[in-house]
Amino acid sequence: MADQSTLSLVDLARVAVEIRLEPDQVRQTVLLLDEGNTVPFITRYRKEQTGNLNEDQIRVIEERVQSLRQLAERASDIIRLIDCQGKLTDALRAEIGRADTLKRLDDLYLPFRLKRRSRATIATEKGLEPLANAIWNQAVTQTQLQHAAAEYIRADFDLTDATSVLAAAADILAERISDDADLRQRCRQVARQTGLLTSVGTKDAAQRHPEFRDYFDYSERVDKIPPHRVLALNRGEDLKALRVAFRWDETLAQKAAHEQLGLQQHLCREFMGVCVCDAVQRFIHPAMDREIRRDLTEKSERQAIGVFAQNLRQLLLQPPLKDQRVLAIDPGFRSGCKLAALDEFGNLLAVDLIHIVGSVERRSEARMKLAELLQNHRCSVIAIGNGTACRETEVLVEELIAMEFPSAQYIVVNEAGASIYSTSSVAQQEFADLDAIARGTISIGRRLQDPLSELVKIEPQHIGAGMYQHDLNAKRLKETLDHVVESCVNYVGVDLNTASLSLLSHVSGFSSTIARRVVEHREKFGRFQNRKQLLDVSGIGRATFTQAAGFLKIEGDEPLDSTWIHPESYEVARLLLARFGLPLEVLRPGADRTQLKERLASIALPRLAEELSVGLPTLSDIMDAILRPGRDPRADLPPPLFRRGVLSFEDIEVGLKLQGTVLNVVDFGAFVDVGLKDTALVHISQLGSHYVRSAQDVVAIGDVVTAWVLSVDRDRKRVGLTLIAPESVSETAAKDARR
Repeated sequence: MADQSTLSLVDLARVAVEIRLEPDQVRQTVLLLDEGNTVPFITRYRKEQTGNLNEDQIRVIEERVQSLRQLAERASDIIRLIDCQGKLTDALRAEIGRADTLKRLDDLYLPFRLKRRSRATIATEKGLEPLANAIWNQAVTQTQLQHAAAEYIRADFDLTDATSVLAAAADILAERISDDADLRQRCRQVARQTGLLTSVGTKDAAQRHPEFRDYFDYSERVDKIPPHRVLALNRGEDLKALRVAFRWDETLAQKAAHEQLGLQQHLCREFMGVCVCDAVQRFIHPAMDREIRRDLTEKSERQAIGVFAQNLRQLLLQPPLKDQRVLAIDPGFRSGCKLAALDEFGNLLAVDLIHIVGSVERRSEARMKLAELLQNHRCSVIAIGNGTACRETEVLVEELIAMEFPSAQYIVVNEAGASIYSTSSVAQQEFADLDAIARGTISIGRRLQDPLSELVKIEPQHIGAGMYQHDLNAKRLKETLDHVVESCVNYVGVDLNTASLSLLSHVSGFSSTIARRVVEHREKFGRFQNRKQLLDVSGIGRATFTQAAGFLKIEGDEPLDSTWIHPESYEVARLLLARFGLPLEVLRPGADRTQLKERLASIALPRLAEELSVGLPTLSDIMDAILRPGRDPRADLPPPLFRRGVLSFEDIEVGLKLQGTVLNVVDFGAFVDVGLKDTALVHISQLGSHYVRSAQDVVAIGDVVTAWVLSVDRDRKRVGLTLIAPESVSETAAKDARR
């Protein structure tokens, strides 16, 4: 449970200001999170406490508070470590307490950190620290250095003359200068203002890694370089295709160091200038190199993970294809095309195999087998995986529809991750008697029928909804994408009696163990008749029930169990219906709710909320759930785009108008499937006639868009598209001419 001492670790008012929320909203959200409530539960069922915050806002609060708590813990550790050395002063304690970043804390701790044996430590061991202190504190002048150094000459320490003594003392001073926290901050500002990231190709990169040719002679300011280029440089460096370096204005850095140390009036200004030069070159520049590269990478990873998360959400929330039987095809050349016929609920009806290459007779035989499967199993939709031989399979299917099944439709399905699913333990449990190819084919069909239910069986990083996923921080990527999956599952809701183990594992408050026990209980005792029976499952107590119940729907003996209304609000829902003389049965599927809608439309919500002693947001949600019980939010989205005709690369000409489906959205644009073997790119500059800051602001995965061919690179088989209609371009040009 959260208490006052827990909250006092961080300044919640500061968090509220940073993210532009009311302090009480932040405080209540942190209390709810500390009590073990999940983000989906807080978002949907604790709106009064949070002030109706959405899920993204709650996640931001959670991450920021966690970051500040880590900062407080690190500050406490540093104070303890310095105190153990007997070097903690009140001023230093206050400085550590004011530090607002981990980087600042590390800078303050740097002089006290145990260091590896270095030139400075060796000089200290030789007894030269008093001389270094005398120079630092201006106890000697520039003209007195030689005489002061002569006192430390010792042949047994390789200090044979004053020059060698002063060189060793300079090593101590250079390290001391580099450890100065404020000086590092000044140099950090110079690094960010003047820094450049450069790269050149390695010796044989042109032959082995031509994909990096844009970076064989590349330079860009660190404050301007976009995230996707940082990740490309990192990958090129890892593959030994590129040599990447950080450059900056070293003269300006040294000038900043002189100003910070006040060397203009220093009695040993020239000698200290040499020490500063050494400190900047030997310590600070490498540190800034590592820091800038690390910060750029972390920022780029956060951006890439954010794009990945947004794409994944759009992909998981694609509308299901309800009440349709599907014939799924996993295309292939040598091994043939695997077929799987599925009923309306995704149950397997039949598997088969056809070959699409070879003689005319063989193709005719394949077409006849497809026709037979469509007819025998009453399939109206064909789902084709987008892998090898996809376009050749399309041609065959198009011929089939034109010649024998004009009422049939087909669509190309992204099969990313299907092969991983096919060899997983989940697939083996579902289809123990089938081979991996057949399982993958079933997955292709099912992800058209219900994308969310099928895609949750695959580790989200394998679904192919982003870029550079193999170069990102694996732990951070997994955590973020797991949050997305959890959010989507709870946003849609789960049928407790039909949901798979994979779906149940992501329900609010459930773990994989609890989900497995729910499935085992269902198999042993049969269907759940009401939400209360969840408490009979081993491991589900009152707390878990509270977190999960509202997201688990049941068509059973309690009509309210099929709605989004949480059991803790059932009494309010019953009072609301009783107020208008309406029975609970009005919530059953197919019931006439005309009278209910008419009566609820005339309600004054604020007054009713006061009468029922319930918060206004909760009452609004209860009314919405009563009016649309069992609503699937995905049903409001447009259906998928079915294909008509096969497009070849030879058909493409500049200006051609096409319709396509967005398959991926990245920092620099969107990839669109317009029927070609490879996807076409809409660059971010072509997403609209206005300035587009982020591609995600304009398009999302699954969007059906109208585009025009902007460019064709026949050598590299690349097509560039624009979403800006030609007439819009003409109008803009005309306005410019008039202006």
